[in-house]
Amino acid sequence: MTERHQSHSRERMTILGDLDAVSFIPWIRRHAAKLGLSQAISHTSSDRIELEVAGPVDLIDMMELGCSLGPFDVWVETIHRRPIDGGGDQWRDWPS
Repeated sequence: MTERHQSHSRERMTILGDLDAVSFIPWIRRHAAKLGLSQAISHTSSDRIELEVAGPVDLIDMMELGCSLGPFDVWVETIHRRPIDGGGDQWRDWPS
C-alpha cells in the first residue's frame, strides 16, 4: 500500500456571523479533534471567532465547510482564511 503525502498548513481562520460562542466553541474543538487538526482559539465574541488551525490542507478545507454549516444555533456569514507561515498574506473568503 502506498502512503499518500498530504500538504500540511497552518492557517488563521476568522469566522463572522451571528455566532453563539457558548455553543460554537465546543463544537469547533470537537470537530477539529475528529479531523485530527490542532487548533487554538484566540478570540470569541457573538459576531467573530478567530482560531489557528494546523494539519493537512484537505482536512482544513473540511473544517471550513463544517464551520460554514455549523450547529443549528449559529449563522455563519463568512469565513476568512490566511496562511500563517510560508504562505503569504492572501485572504481566502468563502461566503456561506
